[in-house]
Amino acid sequence: MTTRDAVPSPTSTADPAVIGTVSARPARLAGLVAAACAALSVSTEPRAETLSDVVVSATRGEQRSFDAPASIQGVTQETLREAGPQINLSESLNRVPGVVVLNRQNYAQDLQLSIRGFGARSTFGIRGVRLLVDGIPATIPDGQGQASTISLPSAARIEVLRGPLAQLYGNAAGGVVQVFTRDGPAQPELGADAWFGSYGTRRYGLSGGGQAGALNYYADYSTFETDGYRAHGAAERKQLNAKLRYDLSPSTRFTLVGNFFDQPTSQDPAGLSRAQLTADRRQAGTNAIAQNAGKSVSQNQLGLVAEHAINADNRFTARVYYGQRELDSRLTVPLGAQQANTSAGGIIKLDRDYAGVGLQYSNRTRLAQGVLTSTVGIDYDRAKDARLGYINNAGVQGALKRDEDNTFSSFDYFAQLAWAINPDWTLTGGVRRSTVKFEVDDRFIQAGTPVNPNDSGSVDYSATNPVLGITRHLSESVNLYANVGRGFETPTFTEIAYRNGGSGPNFLLAASRSNHAEVGVKARLGPDHRIDLALFTIRTDDELVVETNSGGRSTFKNAGRTQRDGVELSYTGRLSRDFTTLVALTTLNARFKDSFTGSSGAVAAGNKLPGVPDRFLYGELAWRPAMSGWLTGLNAGIELVHAGKLYVNDTNSDSAAGYTIFNLRAGLEQRVGAWRFREFVRLDNVGDRDYVASVIVNDANGRYFEPAPGRTWLLGVSAAYTFR
Repeated sequence: MTTRDAVPSPTSTADPAVIGTVSARPARLAGLVAAACAALSVSTEPRAETLSDVVVSATRGEQRSFDAPASIQGVTQETLREAGPQINLSESLNRVPGVVVLNRQNYAQDLQLSIRGFGARSTFGIRGVRLLVDGIPATIPDGQGQASTISLPSAARIEVLRGPLAQLYGNAAGGVVQVFTRDGPAQPELGADAWFGSYGTRRYGLSGGGQAGALNYYADYSTFETDGYRAHGAAERKQLNAKLRYDLSPSTRFTLVGNFFDQPTSQDPAGLSRAQLTADRRQAGTNAIAQNAGKSVSQNQLGLVAEHAINADNRFTARVYYGQRELDSRLTVPLGAQQANTSAGGIIKLDRDYAGVGLQYSNRTRLAQGVLTSTVGIDYDRAKDARLGYINNAGVQGALKRDEDNTFSSFDYFAQLAWAINPDWTLTGGVRRSTVKFEVDDRFIQAGTPVNPNDSGSVDYSATNPVLGITRHLSESVNLYANVGRGFETPTFTEIAYRNGGSGPNFLLAASRSNHAEVGVKARLGPDHRIDLALFTIRTDDELVVETNSGGRSTFKNAGRTQRDGVELSYTGRLSRDFTTLVALTTLNARFKDSFTGSSGAVAAGNKLPGVPDRFLYGELAWRPAMSGWLTGLNAGIELVHAGKLYVNDTNSDSAAGYTIFNLRAGLEQRVGAWRFREFVRLDNVGDRDYVASVIVNDANGRYFEPAPGRTWLLGVSAAYTFR
């Protein structure tokens, strides 16, 4: 057994020079923000709902996002609906600063989601970002998660927390994305919707919910199919999400959430080389068709959350969940490369059982002249994979190449305090102790030639991560805050799976450790205009990078230090009675601080981290006039999306160019008696621009590029009936 302990040292958590420069700015920032707001010719007509968003992710208790002592934004149900057919998180989350969601047009590999540069190197699924749905983790203990299983049609809102406070959510918390399922309406309702679009895109949905005495219920069922923008890119999936909430008494509530996901088909078009991209951007990559690359996956999960208010100042919450996931994946690895004794083949079959429990207790009490809110809790999560590997011979399963059980678990306990010292100052702090354990039970052992030894073993990682922050409430309309904290990120099982120069897992990999610091200002001018500005710096030690990459087999190593410095700015406002606007801007300078040799060659200190754009801008102008009759609910909008270039590897030898695109949308709503009808239309990439949506970082064969479609269209209709 190997143990890696990431206990923080008593030294400063960030560069003192940087902290000193940043922390000297808050007062000046507040003045600049207020002056910028005053310079805008904007209406100040009241619209209370603009700033009434409630979030819980920052302090684990309900509060307005404006008062939260951290960088946090919410995406509302209305925004989710207007952003598109609610198939992918990329439709709506790019309007949150600090977040980049790249739609790969590849449903076999999921989206690429990164927050402040964490998660950008993932070649499939999501890592480096914590995903939670109704308080239940959608991220397994090793730090990997899947966004495709999130039912967006069921979502009431999504919260995104960035910065040091996110570290209080445990391993790989570069940021936290929390999804909350909607409650059933007071009056029973039944609805249906349908979407149709370019490249054979089709989504159909049924939903219903209501209230029956103490029981609140809501369920959503949807199907999705696409022929794919690129060759060999078809996919289909079915999903059912259901929520039952029972109020046993005014102080006790139970919530049962079930999610059932089936994706029987998802072809993998793979990445393209520069030459292939130039010749035909819609073609499938090398071996994608020949090896019938793709996957099928199913996942079923049940979770129960119990909430009990002991009294007005004491609250207890418990959660328990269990799920199963089955995966059958065919890779593009050529047949010859699969013959080596260190190869696990080109077909992966995985059967996962996972479960977890969590307990949380909150107390509110008077302390001196203020109020102290304290929260303590424990989390235990465990997953076990029965993993098999086979030869992939033109999509046909061949000889066994891998047979092992992978077990990974995490045990965490945490404490968090928020002390409202007086009306002008709030102090926030917390600490989380995490222990993550990996175990491999290898059953594929060969004594002959080639030799394949017993590669069983285990490794533990542990860390104690403190966070400290302070908020200055300058007035009812201006809040300043500053936070510092530590985080850590263990390797995932995918990154541990192989080691350079031998068979079996690489238990010598260390967890990367990060020091985070940020300062921010939140300012309002009237009830309808808000600006959030955050400056941050993050230093990471033992960053994980690709060491070798050949024959479908990647090994990883720790590469020393990296640094991320950035600015996040968001503005929301009502320009007139009918027009609103939103701007979200992120600039990020993410770079290696040390030189090293990686899979793509010698990497110089100062090179940019691949897969991370140095800037990302989302802008929106929306029109919602006050209309009546059949034009009730008329809305339209224009969206701008701009991204900087994406380096494809650690050596920065190539990159995908930056781009700017425009999208248009419009919608209508009518109410006829108990019926409500809605119609939607979207036109994305109006200028029909050719650009690369995402890159496969450090691909061994230089097939980095995943192109985006040109101009595409979507039409949607929905109808709902309320029983009275």
